[in-house]
Amino acid sequence: SSYGTRPRDAAPVPSYGTRPRSAPATYRPAGAPTAYGARPAARSFGAKPTFGSKSSFGARKPFGGGKSFGGGGKRGGGGRGKGEYIDSSRFIKKAEQIVEKPYVAKHTFADFPFDKKLHTAIEKKGFEHPMPIQDQAIPPALEGRDILGLANTGTGKTAAFLLPLIQKVIINKGKHEQVLILAPTRELAQQIEKELMDFVKTIGIYSVSCVGGMPITKQMRELRQGVSFVIGTPGRVKDLIDRKALLLGTFRSIVLDEADRMLDMGFRDDMEYIMNLMSKDRQTLFFSATLSPEIKKLTEKYLKNPVSISVVVRETAKNVDQDIIRIKTKESQIDQLHDVLINEGSDKVLIFRETKRDVDRLEKELLGRGFKVGAIHGDKRNRERMRILEAFKKNEIAILIATDVAARGLDIPNVTHVINYDVPQTYDTYVHRIGRTGRANQKGKALTFVR
Repeated sequence: SSYGTRPRDAAPVPSYGTRPRSAPATYRPAGAPTAYGARPAARSFGAKPTFGSKSSFGARKPFGGGKSFGGGGKRGGGGRGKGEYIDSSRFIKKAEQIVEKPYVAKHTFADFPFDKKLHTAIEKKGFEHPMPIQDQAIPPALEGRDILGLANTGTGKTAAFLLPLIQKVIINKGKHEQVLILAPTRELAQQIEKELMDFVKTIGIYSVSCVGGMPITKQMRELRQGVSFVIGTPGRVKDLIDRKALLLGTFRSIVLDEADRMLDMGFRDDMEYIMNLMSKDRQTLFFSATLSPEIKKLTEKYLKNPVSISVVVRETAKNVDQDIIRIKTKESQIDQLHDVLINEGSDKVLIFRETKRDVDRLEKELLGRGFKVGAIHGDKRNRERMRILEAFKKNEIAILIATDVAARGLDIPNVTHVINYDVPQTYDTYVHRIGRTGRANQKGKALTFVR
């Protein structure tokens, strides 16, 4: 059968995800153009076309005479607002078989001159041989050098900056050494703090997560009590500075994690404001997935003779089968999505929508059809967002619907499908989204709805 359509002789669909009787199944009339998820008219019922072939779904010729989606203020997939010109053929690509040479680390974790208690915590987490970014970044970071690290999400860079900074705090404990870590989203900031806590449980090092969506008075109280690590988003950190609750005079280390994402989200002024308040005699660790002209300007301005490290081996997208699903109406789109979700292998699905309201609408629709689904966006309370993310990570729910708040920086294992229910605003956003699947040398699937 073509992708997302059940043949007549298939076993009955279980109650999980069953379409209500009133919901019509959508079939494409004979002669209509075909795309991923649409049944080719020339094939017998139940025939299985070859993925990506010219005669089946995923045809590489752009439909509609080569029209693009995302330009001119009107984008396919029901999104709103202006986006860049994206040819729909860029959403169709067969995953490449990539064989990478295994990285041979120069060190083991036992080689690093960490405190005994920190070594014990590292061993409890099962760390033995460092990942490339850890192997290359930890030694110069321990020496107090500035770091410019180019690394994809999921390469182990959190431990690469946390471990040497924990050691720095331990060595200078009597001097009240403090570290500031900036991250683009509250989820990533809390993820960093969670990993920090795994390392420092028995060491007596304390931290506070300063993010929006949580009571600022509680964060102010914890700052007054004294902490070694402040981990937060630029907006909330600036707010705490303006309220005189956070004084940066004693901070001698700063980490900017996912710096390119922070720029994308409009945090440049806040980032510069914060760094300008810090001592010139500081250590700066700067991590980004890309080295854009803007990122380069920031590094030249704020980093002193940095050690440059790059472990960007390949685009995650190369490990992902990418295709389109052509839709004619909004009414048929939800039924086509339903068919994809009940297809075998759609075990853990991340669906992106452009607006918060659209996320909520789609969640309500899929819940009504019997799916185990959750949704996150900026208007959700922080505690609720974290609960839903944990449920998705633990496979308690099979489907997560999100705005681009989930597109970067989150460690969500074993996502089988990324579905762009709306065409993304830019191709870079598309690449970041589909990077949630096809990780750790696994294959993934990315589907984009277009008209």
